[in-house]
Amino acid sequence: MSEENKLETINPDHVFDGGDLDCGSGLILLIRENMQKVPVGGILEMRSLEPTVCDDLPPWCRMVGHDYLGLLGTPDQARYFIRKNEKAQSDAKALKEDKQKAKEYEWRLRTRSTGHLKSTVYCRNFSFDVGQAASFEEKDKYPSAIEYFIGALSASLSTAFSTESAKAGLDIDDIEITIRCKLENILAHMGMEEGFPGISKIDIKCFITSMDDPQKVKAVWEQTVNRSPIYATLAKSTEINMKVNIV
Repeated sequence: MSEENKLETINPDHVFDGGDLDCGSGLILLIRENMQKVPVGGILEMRSLEPTVCDDLPPWCRMVGHDYLGLLGTPDQARYFIRKNEKAQSDAKALKEDKQKAKEYEWRLRTRSTGHLKSTVYCRNFSFDVGQAASFEEKDKYPSAIEYFIGALSASLSTAFSTESAKAGLDIDDIEITIRCKLENILAHMGMEEGFPGISKIDIKCFITSMDDPQKVKAVWEQTVNRSPIYATLAKSTEINMKVNIV
């Protein structure tokens, strides 16, 4: 019997969907957590849409002591099978340690002024240029800090929604988010008046194209919003109006 045929006969003890997460963005934490539901000698099936998992999962299994059995499908739509090995390091202990490390993790970056109305931000293996804090011009050489700010909000929702939809087995054809924001008093920022220079209101419109059950799609969207660090932080201090259209 071929290896593929052997895998097809497996009746896993537990199945979970990792969506499009890669091993560096929380997937290993989810694997450890779901492995708690598998008895020693039992098999965990993990479904994934992320191609890099194909290369990263086998060495991780060898490192921690589980048996990597292989995959069915293709790297961009795979079913991975892992046997829980009695000799493996304690998943419960490792899970507790990983959760603590995740809670204590700090995101770091540094920024330098690198030109006229321009600063460069350096983080991890990235760097990007940012213009002035706010601009009225239709065209600028660099995005403003406010545009990066609300761009981070919309991108965090869009990316997270795609991931959560994949984990929930939803077929999403497209998602588009538009954001508009207004400052309480731009003149306060410019030093022309006294007042509050911060963002007073954010309007978000989300358009989701899907043939799946609208209630399920809406539930995943609400879950995404509730789990968003940037949205949750802003919602404490800023009026946010959100409209979602599922078509």
